[in-house]
Amino acid sequence: MLELDIQFQRDDFSLQVKQQFTAPITGILGASGSGKSTLLSLIAGLLKPQHGSISLNGKTLCDITARSWIPPHQRHIGLVFQDGQLLPHLSVRNNLLYGYKNIAPQQRRFSLDAVVELLEIGSLLERKPAHLSGGEKQRVALGRAVLYSPELLLLDEPLSALDERLKQQILPFFLRIYDECKIPMMYVTHAFSELEFLTSQRFIVRDGGLYKDAV
Repeated sequence: MLELDIQFQRDDFSLQVKQQFTAPITGILGASGSGKSTLLSLIAGLLKPQHGSISLNGKTLCDITARSWIPPHQRHIGLVFQDGQLLPHLSVRNNLLYGYKNIAPQQRRFSLDAVVELLEIGSLLERKPAHLSGGEKQRVALGRAVLYSPELLLLDEPLSALDERLKQQILPFFLRIYDECKIPMMYVTHAFSELEFLTSQRFIVRDGGLYKDAV
C-alpha cells in the first residue's frame, strides 16, 4: 500500500495530495502541466515535498517533520518514461540486466528468461536500441523495470509517443505483468481509453489536487 500526505510548491505551481492507494493498478489522469509527472517524481524521490510524508508497504520513504529521507536508489521503485530511456550503447540484453545486476541476489524475484518470454522480446536481445521500433523499446523498458523487482512500478505516459495500433499491442502487456509478477502499478496518462482498459481505480490531477474519478 502506498500512502501520501504531501504538499509540494515550485514557483507558481502547487500540489497537495492526501490519499492511500491499494489497487493493483492505479490510473492517474490529467492535462499536460497538471502535475502528473511531478506526483510520480515525488513518489520516486526525484523531488522532495516541502511538507508531509510518503510511505510504501509500511516503510517510510519520506517524513519532512522527522527529517527522514530515503534516496531514490534505495526506494526500490521502478520508473518507466514515455521514451523508455534505454542506454544506447548497450544491447537489449544488457539494458534488461542493468538494474538486475545492481540488486542483491536475494532481492531478485524474476529471471531474465521469464521476463523475456513474458514480453515476447527474445528476438531482440542482441540488438541496440537504435534498431528497435517504438513499441519494442517500451517493452524492453518494461522488462528492465520488472527485472529490478520493484515494490511499485511507476509508468509516466509510457505509450504517449506511440500510434494507436502500437498502443493496442502493448497495453495487454501491463495486465500480463501484474497478473504474472504481482507488481502494483501507478499509470499516468492523459488518455482515458488507456486507463479504461487497465483499471477502474482512477484519479484526476487538477487545480493542485488529486480527485477520485467518478466515472
